Amino acid sequence: MCKRPASPTDSDNASGEPTDTYIQILTSGGRRIPAHANILASASTVLKSIIDKPRKHRSSEKTVPILGVPCDAVEVFVGFLYSNKCTEDDMEKFGIHLLALSHVYLVPQLKSRCSKALIERLTIENVVDVLQLARLCDAPDLYLKCVKLVSNSFKAVEKTEGWKFLQTNDPFLELEILQVIDESESLRKRSRKRRKEQNLYIQLSEAMDCLEHICTEGCISVGPCNKEPTKNMSPCSKFSTCQGLQLSIQHVANCKKRVNGGCIRCKRMWQLFKLHSSICELSDSTCKVPLCRPLKAQNMKNKKEEGRWELLVRKVTLAKATSSLLLPKKKRNEKDPTPKNDYGIRNLVC
Repeated sequence: MCKRPASPTDSDNASGEPTDTYIQILTSGGRRIPAHANILASASTVLKSIIDKPRKHRSSEKTVPILGVPCDAVEVFVGFLYSNKCTEDDMEKFGIHLLALSHVYLVPQLKSRCSKALIERLTIENVVDVLQLARLCDAPDLYLKCVKLVSNSFKAVEKTEGWKFLQTNDPFLELEILQVIDESESLRKRSRKRRKEQNLYIQLSEAMDCLEHICTEGCISVGPCNKEPTKNMSPCSKFSTCQGLQLSIQHVANCKKRVNGGCIRCKRMWQLFKLHSSICELSDSTCKVPLCRPLKAQNMKNKKEEGRWELLVRKVTLAKATSSLLLPKKKRNEKDPTPKNDYGIRNLVC
């Protein structure tokens, strides 16, 4: 516990200071704690205004009442004003009381320490009580931590005595907490939805890269028309996506129904070709992906689903740009030194 200041009598004998520089702090239990007026005034503007208030009788002893909390908590509070220090033991015993005192008497350093200490000691049983105090004492960090714990463990919290007391005595705070929980749950759902959509755009972006890779360089089982597959070719960096795309290309090459016949797999492959033609910035003579040129012309004519399709194109383009920025610099600078003049996909149009 923080050391209590010396009594006025001892100080007068030792240093000759007048007793007017001392005040008596009166606690709820009737204990009187002597303290230097100038130290308290410099540590707290609220205490300074109380100390500077003129006395009714000049000869009367100046006292400052600090009531409503245990005597020991007041002693620890005064000790902090002297030393700016507080032990973990004191925080364990009087953390809640010290937070209230630091708020009332405007001692920001102590308030910050109390908030951090109470955050570390939050439990299911005490979270509602601490939440109410954090709200009253304007401690936003502590308040948010309490709300987060209540939100994550609501089923356990609503069984506690603190929550039952809150329901009976402060229904407005209960409603506020429930609204915050509902908003946080909605936010989590929106975040999950956005992550799911972003993953889809990244997968489509990878599919575009793999389609270009298959049509220009070739992969294990599918490649350009005039290039035979290499048996010793190692899998590419996006092999799982590339392998699925190769299987779809082989299916399109052998499918009897095709797109107009209603084959879902063929329709999906057709949509990938269409997506590529919307994203592709290469000239018609340079791009090796089949159907790129005619689909570009078709995209210019068909405006029925133009809005939704353009949105998809923008999302996939953004995902592609983002993924390219995340690649190492060396990989981004890598270029194929030998231009290829082959067109079409082996096993698809040959």
